Amino acid sequence: MAELSFYVGVIGNVISVLVFLSPVEAFWKIVKRRSTEEYECLPYICTLLGSSLWTYYGIVTPGEYLVSTVNGFGVLAESIYTLIFLFFVPKPRFLKTITLVLALNILFPVIAIVGTRTAFGDAKTRSNSMGFICATLNIIMYGSPLSAIKTVVTTKSVKYMPFWLSFFLFLNGAIWGVYALLVHDVFLLVPNGMGFFLGTMQLLIYAFYRNAKPNVKDEEEALAPSQPLLS
Repeated sequence: MAELSFYVGVIGNVISVLVFLSPVEAFWKIVKRRSTEEYECLPYICTLLGSSLWTYYGIVTPGEYLVSTVNGFGVLAESIYTLIFLFFVPKPRFLKTITLVLALNILFPVIAIVGTRTAFGDAKTRSNSMGFICATLNIIMYGSPLSAIKTVVTTKSVKYMPFWLSFFLFLNGAIWGVYALLVHDVFLLVPNGMGFFLGTMQLLIYAFYRNAKPNVKDEEEALAPSQPLLS
């Protein structure tokens, strides 16, 4: 069983790397156009936060090195995406975006790590408390692409819904859910089970609107400059 969980974990690592690399196409467009347009930054900020804390969880939890290694890569990738986003986000949205980055990617991780280490003297309790925090954040990460659904439904266009991100989150939730069952880790099982469900929902919505005729008027209204980038 231990050998099987190792191989499943390796597969999970490969899929997770694909999850972290899936936004490359979108960010290449951002760089070429020198604008973030209406792309949402929340999925990348949430993923960076989750990756940071999962890396720490994997370090302090015995036998979870596969979790820490792949999330360490995620920290690097998502940091690059976030910096690109900050560089090209329109000025009216910069303050809101940088505030989110500072709060979620710097302040929150510091509070979570220092808080658990200060509040709990037992290593297992610290690990469990961090696992609970990570599980909660993972559910938010899996659901973060749902922030684009309102625009998709309104405009009948999937232009700003990241398909590959939703697809690999779906696969990621499935494989890490199996791994969690094999190693009996509830903190991995719950969020990845939710990830599988939310990923399925996102792919169904994408399939439904993929060939729909865009509502040009609603698209212009939904993507007007006055609309806030972050909800």
